[in-house]
Order: sequence, then C-alpha cells, then structure tokens
Amino acid sequence: MANIVLVDDHTLLRNGLAGLVLSLGHKVLFEANNGMDLIQKINETLELPDIVLLDINMPEMDGYETASWLKKNKPLVSILALSMYDNETAILRMLRNGASGYILKDSHPQDLQLAINAILNKGFYHSELISGKILHAYAKPDEDAGNMLKAHELSDKEIHFLQYACSELTYREIADNMGVSPRTVDGYRDALFNKLNIKTRVGLAVYAIKSGIFQI
Repeated sequence: MANIVLVDDHTLLRNGLAGLVLSLGHKVLFEANNGMDLIQKINETLELPDIVLLDINMPEMDGYETASWLKKNKPLVSILALSMYDNETAILRMLRNGASGYILKDSHPQDLQLAINAILNKGFYHSELISGKILHAYAKPDEDAGNMLKAHELSDKEIHFLQYACSELTYREIADNMGVSPRTVDGYRDALFNKLNIKTRVGLAVYAIKSGIFQI
C-alpha cells in the first residue's frame, strides 16, 4: 500500500481519481488544487506521501514548478505525472524536473497500478508509450531536436511569458499578470528571441504551440 497525494485543479476528476486509488488498495493522504496548495498542506502534515500524483496544467503553480519544488525540498517523495499531454516536450520537461514516471489521464486503471508499483519497487516508471516518445524526441532531425532541447532550457518565467504571448494581452498587461515590470517582460521577450532565433511575437506563439507549451 502506498500513501498518495493527489494534485489536480479539477475537483470532479480528482475525486474520481481518489476513489480509484482507494480501490487499488492505496491510501489518499490528502488532495490539493495546485502546487501552492500542495506546498501548504505538505508542510503541515506529519506523514509524507510516498507518491504525488501530479497534474501539469494548473493555476497559480503548475506541475513543472511543483515537481521542481518537490525535488528540491522533499526529495524522498516520488512524483508520478498524470496528464492529458502526450507530447515530447511535456514528458521530457516533467522527467527533467523530477518526475519518476508519466502516465496519461486516459490510461486504464491497471496502468496506474503498474505505475505506482513500479515507482515503489524500482523508483521509476516508463511505459512503452512514454519510452517511445522519448526515443522519438531524440531521433528527430537536427533542427527539430535542437528546438526540443531549447524548450527544456527555458526558465519557468520564460515558459509563463510564452503562454501569455499566445494571448491578446499587450506586453504591459502581461507584465501586470506576471507581477513584474514591463522592462522585465521585455527582457523575457528579447532573451527568447535570442535563444530561439525568433524575431516576432507571432513566431513565439507558433513555437509555444508546436512545442506543447501552449495548448489550443
């Protein structure tokens, strides 16, 4: 039996997942709406979870940032990413940020049990699908592979800026939403122009969509 924490901002899905976890013979320590909620609750609990089932796309603090925080502050807690995203960028970034495994939300319950058992017994879980995605990412032509690697070299702030860049917000409005100065936002934009060899905001948006940073 594993002690498990669920982190997902969709209440109905999270409740259903809690029922599934219990039916598989495990214990749900608590549930959290996002990364910030998880940090508050995990710092207040006396019993650490064995595994955190972690969604990626969440408000306030997403799965990427949350995984990094857990890896740094709670290294004994394993992370199993549970997401709708099946693209290489999302998978590789979560693994790089500390996830021990990655499973899709439409997977069969038996796959979840396999993933939990593998992490408990071996410390990691890589399904055939995920392994295939990883191999595919590194087998791409040089140009595509270079862009993939660049996506993983971006900071969390740059990723958030890219997501905002896909909206209709002005740069000043993006700065307000990110809680930084317009000059800082200009710095994110110019740094991305240089890193990605892109010259326009439209180019940034196209890159964000193609790399899976922004979902249409």
